[in-house]
Amino acid sequence: MNLGRTLTRRLWLLGTSVAAQATVPFTLFVFFLLNRTRIYGRRRIPMETGTLLLSNHLSMIDSFLLVFTAYFPQELARPTLLPWHPAAEENFFRNRFLAWIFTMLKCIPVRAGRRDLSAINRSITALEDGNLILFPEGTRSRDGSIGRGKPGAGVVLLSTGAPVIPVTMTGLDRVLPIGARLPRIGHRVSVYFGKPVDYSDLMGDEPTRQQAQQVVERVMDRIRFQRRVIERIEGRKGRETPAGLSDPKTAS
Repeated sequence: MNLGRTLTRRLWLLGTSVAAQATVPFTLFVFFLLNRTRIYGRRRIPMETGTLLLSNHLSMIDSFLLVFTAYFPQELARPTLLPWHPAAEENFFRNRFLAWIFTMLKCIPVRAGRRDLSAINRSITALEDGNLILFPEGTRSRDGSIGRGKPGAGVVLLSTGAPVIPVTMTGLDRVLPIGARLPRIGHRVSVYFGKPVDYSDLMGDEPTRQQAQQVVERVMDRIRFQRRVIERIEGRKGRETPAGLSDPKTAS
C-alpha cells in the first residue's frame, strides 16, 4: 500500500513537472524575447517547501512569470518546489479537459465574487509539503495600481505560520491588459522578491478576521513599497521620490 502511494506521488510530481516545463518556452518568448524583463531579489526565496509568495495581480499570465522567475531551473531536479496557485474556476475549470490541464499545472480553483472556504482550505493543505502563490487583491488591477488585500491570504498565513515573501510585479498589465487575447511586445516588466515579512506578533490560537486583514495589509504595504523601489531603480516615476527612500518598518 505504501509502495503504491509512493509510486502515485512520484508519477504526480513527474506529471506536474512536465506540465510546468511546457510553459517555459511561452514564458521565455513573451517576457524575455518580446519584452524586457528584470528580476530583483531572487536570492531571498528559500529553496525549500512551505513558503508562501504573496503578489499583486496584473494579468492572467502572472503565475507563469512568477513560477519561472522564482524556481527555474531548480524545480527541474526538485519538482516539489513548483508552487500551487489560484485560478478562476469560471475561466480555467469550465470543462473536464481544462480542469485536468490546470490541475497538472497545480492550480487551485477559486470561485469569483464570494469567500471560497474550499480554496482557503486547499491552500492551507498545499503548504504542508509544497509552496504556494496567492494574489491577495483577488482580482486583476485595471490600471496597474495595487489595491487592498482580502483577508483570505491572512487566514492561510495565520493557520500555517509559513514564511511569506512579498512579490511586486510591474508591466504585466501592459503586456496582456484585461480583455486582450494576445500578448503585446516592447514593454518593460519587473519582478521584485522582497525580504520575508514578520507577522509573529499577530499569531494566536484562534486568529480573527481582523488579524487576518492586518497580516495581509502588512504584506500589501511592503508590496507597494517595493514598487517604489522598482521605480527608483529603473528611473521612472521614482525620480520624484525623495532621497533616502526606506521602508518605515524594515528595509527591503
